[in-house]
Amino acid sequence: MVDPALPSPRPRRAHRGAAAALVAVLLAAGCGSDARAGDDGRLRVVTTVAPITSIVSAVGGDRVAIEGLVPEGADSHTFEPPPRAAEVLAGADVVFANGLHLEDSTRDLIHDGSADAELVELGDATLSPRDYIYDDAFPREGGRPNPHLWTAPLLADRYAAVVEDTLGRLDPDGAALYARNRAALSERIRQLDTALRLATSTIPPDQRVLLTYHDAYAYFAEEYGWQVVGAVQPRDLGEPSPREVADLIAQVRATGVPAIFGSEVFPSPVLEQIGREAGVRYVDVLRDDDLPGRPGDGEHSWLAMVRLDYVTMVEALGGDAAALRAVPVEPTAPDLAEYPQ
Repeated sequence: MVDPALPSPRPRRAHRGAAAALVAVLLAAGCGSDARAGDDGRLRVVTTVAPITSIVSAVGGDRVAIEGLVPEGADSHTFEPPPRAAEVLAGADVVFANGLHLEDSTRDLIHDGSADAELVELGDATLSPRDYIYDDAFPREGGRPNPHLWTAPLLADRYAAVVEDTLGRLDPDGAALYARNRAALSERIRQLDTALRLATSTIPPDQRVLLTYHDAYAYFAEEYGWQVVGAVQPRDLGEPSPREVADLIAQVRATGVPAIFGSEVFPSPVLEQIGREAGVRYVDVLRDDDLPGRPGDGEHSWLAMVRLDYVTMVEALGGDAAALRAVPVEPTAPDLAEYPQ
């Protein structure tokens, strides 16, 4: 049951399929100093997944025109850009993507000549390869590290710093505004980080254990002293084998944790089975790239999304999330971005 003090979950969506992922970006073609585009003079910015759109909007505010590419609730790992994506990219001054091989299909479009924009891979600009995390879902031999940096608040703050630097370079007249907006977001992130450490301290160390639908919390776990024992969705993004399910049930029983975690967007009969057979609670309201509420709502933000996840995790494992609940999540800058639904 979802706590009424937290954002209400959206209706579940059908399991998303499609081929090819949609990842990140680096530089394809530079935009000159003080680049401004569009009839209203604002920079035209394209983003990929909703958490990145939200972070970019918090820095850019109403001075930039932002359009997301990946619909909320779509699987960013298997999302195939629709035909209109080429047109959207063609009108961009800069594209912000996560990188770390999350959005390869978008990169392909840009390299096909569909866009003459600067492309910035936030994950690649944030971490050096020595800090990449590889795991069962993202094995080292595959050459694709776990890309979910944005679920770790301090890494998301580094994303915001890259966005501030990029927008300020392309639009020097707006640099002071971008710096103020980023500082306001960073203060919220500092509050969230402090509260998360306090909330974590209320959970016994041997209970800070995560089994989730998707392996989206590796960087969070490393920073805050949690342990990820597994993810139900295997590396091929399909369904786990009976043997893999049996192994996960044994792991959950061995840890003695009181809860395992599923996705609000994607129901998982397998996780329900694991919870039932291991005798633990199955909590199915986590979200890693689908923001709470609807565009325009005060709770529709990256900050509200991760706070919801942390409150859910802490309370389900027997901890006290009061400090987290006290962290404000209303927008620190006008969010006029377009979020495809």
